[in-house]
Amino acid sequence: MKRLLPILAIAAIVCSSCGIVRSRSSERYLPGPAIRADYTPEGIVEEHYHPCSVPGPTERHMVVYLPADYYKTERSYPVLYLLHGARGYETSWIRFGEVYHTADSLWADGKAEYCIIVMPNINQYNDDKDYDGGRFKDAFESICEVDGIVESAFMNDVVDYIDSHYRTLTDQKHRAIAGLSIGGYQSIYFGANYPNEFGYIGAMSPYMWSMGRPSVTRHQFYSHLHKKMKRQFADNPPYGYYLYAGTTDMMRPSTVNLHQYMNKKGYEHTYKIYPETHNWPNGWTQELKDMMQNIFKD
Repeated sequence: MKRLLPILAIAAIVCSSCGIVRSRSSERYLPGPAIRADYTPEGIVEEHYHPCSVPGPTERHMVVYLPADYYKTERSYPVLYLLHGARGYETSWIRFGEVYHTADSLWADGKAEYCIIVMPNINQYNDDKDYDGGRFKDAFESICEVDGIVESAFMNDVVDYIDSHYRTLTDQKHRAIAGLSIGGYQSIYFGANYPNEFGYIGAMSPYMWSMGRPSVTRHQFYSHLHKKMKRQFADNPPYGYYLYAGTTDMMRPSTVNLHQYMNKKGYEHTYKIYPETHNWPNGWTQELKDMMQNIFKD
């Protein structure tokens, strides 16, 4: 039965909002503008095409959200890197996750620390033609291509790029990474692989059974999680570690397993369940809201 779980999970993703069965021509599920027509952000939205240092497209698109007064002060800010899931892209959190509205309301109410929010595209693409501005990728393609190539260059291609273009606080205490589904799985490994770099990790319905192509980069990045977590929590324990799942979430069993393992090892973390499935807005949107209220406050 355990061998069937990843297959059943893929089938469920195909029918979920992380990977709804949809036409490639369906505008709703293709990468769209960085600002929704129904909400005007109070902060500043900026878009970048950043160079890539690994095989694939020569550059990728990312969206950056800044506090409204960013250019009126000399203040440096913490950074939250926000990752999409399977069949997602850099505007997923904008189009479906209400990230601008969530940040604006929390900042206005004094419930969250002002920060820079970075939303990159970290799908795997073969080359510039394959990327084509962020090509639609179906669930099977997305899940089977988590091979560590893009992830291995994330610190150089995304983090260093942001630190060189914005006034950021670059220490572990002021850098967070979070994501949904595949993005949650990636966030767990980013934290484990780079314990000196990320002080806050958020995994929302993490898809723990990715089936990327066997490769040196996949083995280096996605291996020995327990060994890496032991080092992570012994040498550079995170300031906050957040696991989330929905009551009817297909990823809840694997999230519970990780939660129980961390409890057994004494790794401090927060585990919360929301009344939702593998979905927005009462799932991942609310989980982001919860996490933002707890990070960068130590």
